[in-house]
Amino acid sequence: MTLKNIETNPILERLPKHLTQFIKPQDYEDYSAIDQAVWRYAMRKNVDYLSQVAHHSYLDGLKQTGISIEAIPNMYGMNRILKEIGWAAVAVDGFIPPNAFMEFQAYNVLVIASDIRQLEHIEYTPAPDIIHEGAGHAPIIANPEYAEYLRRFGEIGCKAISSAKDYELYDAVRHLSIIKEAPNTPQDEIDKAEKKVEDLQQNMGKPSEMALIRNLHWWTVEYGLIGTIEQPKIYGAGLLSSIGESAWCMTDKVKKLPYSIEATFQDFDITKPQPQLFVTPDFAHLSLVLEEFANTMALRTGGASAVNKLIESNALGTIELSTGLQISGVFTNVIETNGKVHYIQTTGKTALANRDKELVGHSTLEHPEGFGSPIGKLKGINLAIEDMSPRDLRAYDIYEGETVTLEFEGNITVTGEIITGTRNLQGKIILISFKNCTVKHNDTVLFKPEWGQYDMAVGKEVISGYSGPADLHSFDLISHKISSNTIHEEKSPEKLELISLYKQVRDYREGTNKTISRTKVLEQLQDKFPNDWLLPVELYELAFKGNEKELCTSILNHLETIKQNRPKIGHLIDDGIKIVNEEAVLS
Repeated sequence: MTLKNIETNPILERLPKHLTQFIKPQDYEDYSAIDQAVWRYAMRKNVDYLSQVAHHSYLDGLKQTGISIEAIPNMYGMNRILKEIGWAAVAVDGFIPPNAFMEFQAYNVLVIASDIRQLEHIEYTPAPDIIHEGAGHAPIIANPEYAEYLRRFGEIGCKAISSAKDYELYDAVRHLSIIKEAPNTPQDEIDKAEKKVEDLQQNMGKPSEMALIRNLHWWTVEYGLIGTIEQPKIYGAGLLSSIGESAWCMTDKVKKLPYSIEATFQDFDITKPQPQLFVTPDFAHLSLVLEEFANTMALRTGGASAVNKLIESNALGTIELSTGLQISGVFTNVIETNGKVHYIQTTGKTALANRDKELVGHSTLEHPEGFGSPIGKLKGINLAIEDMSPRDLRAYDIYEGETVTLEFEGNITVTGEIITGTRNLQGKIILISFKNCTVKHNDTVLFKPEWGQYDMAVGKEVISGYSGPADLHSFDLISHKISSNTIHEEKSPEKLELISLYKQVRDYREGTNKTISRTKVLEQLQDKFPNDWLLPVELYELAFKGNEKELCTSILNHLETIKQNRPKIGHLIDDGIKIVNEEAVLS
């Protein structure tokens, strides 16, 4: 991989090119000392609490994946450790399209939004960030059963068909997550973005496959509980990375339900704590429900509903016929009766493939305007063309050089001179090419002789339909245009001064500069940054460990003042002090 500043490994080398467009360098030096303090506080609080309520795989995985409590992980350093369990990590900019996110999972690659939440949102942010991804997702994949579930979920999920409204909702959610996490965004702008998401969510119509499978992803990968209803443990990354919700979810205020296929129909709101959660008895049960859902997807059901789902998506998709012929393009029309497909039509660039490999001579160059073909059996003939022996084909004049009229069920007729046929490896005929060809549905002309060679797909039924192309090389997929980029703060002189104070305390704790006067740092905080609570907590930790009672008292008095001025963050201060005191008892 030739991506700048990205250390590659064999797992990342397997990624198809269209996925690499979402990868960005982590830019580790962009993390400020405040960012590091936010990571450290969230992780210390998480590990302290989660050691009691998380699935045992979480703490085991923290050790295995090399994620440190003391510093934001360097993802490409993490990769050296992750590859031992057959995974890798890449950095991206916030939310990426759901199909791409799932496809990364299918390749055993963890997508990590490398930004970190602001101190003001330390308990929860709707935006994906490195606390959520690195501290939530990464540790749990060290469990082999769960890791396989995640990979399989990606494999199936990336084939789920979206609706046009899903793409609109994705853009709106991404925009909301960005402005909510951006400093100094006016409240009315956030309110407007939240209303847009809410309005879209309430007017989505019939949920698409992607909407449904995203529900399953949310209630397992993000917000899953495991064990018994009475005493569940946490494994979902959204809970593992939210120091507020991980405690809230364990109370009776959150309803616990047994996990089943019914979770598919339970919607969620990313901006609010979840009112109910689903409990799986074990990780193996997750895979059973996933396969149960996959059985309902066009990927496995095929038929007219598969084609209609693709038409509604207005996006690149593929249908596969019973012969194995795959047609990839944007589907715009289907002629059907009682769920039986008689004719399909794509518009724009289309490619034909077999076994996910493009057929020679049937790329988008040969089919730039679209592709249409009858599907099904000939009228009055019980034997499908694909099942005919050479003798049968000759008997029905389906033979090179013959001019023939083929009448299909559904009143589709194809009249023209047969040029040649294309067969698959099993010897089944999958495509017949004509010249001087006219295709009609009743009296409506679907193809005219002057349009050139006509290629007719052979297949008695549509056995599968899914998102994306059959052969990844058939289309230019390097076309992702994100609607908005993560907004990075322009740091004021005051903010830079506060960052400098955080850096001094970090340097003192790590032993790189022991000459710093912590009393002076406290005085500067009291004078210039009286509302900052996290650095005084860090100062208290150092004073407590150094048995500096006078300094401890001064810091605690200052923190009490902050609690009175900012009652909403009082519990965060108390929890920080509690962790310091508990660590002292344990040591």
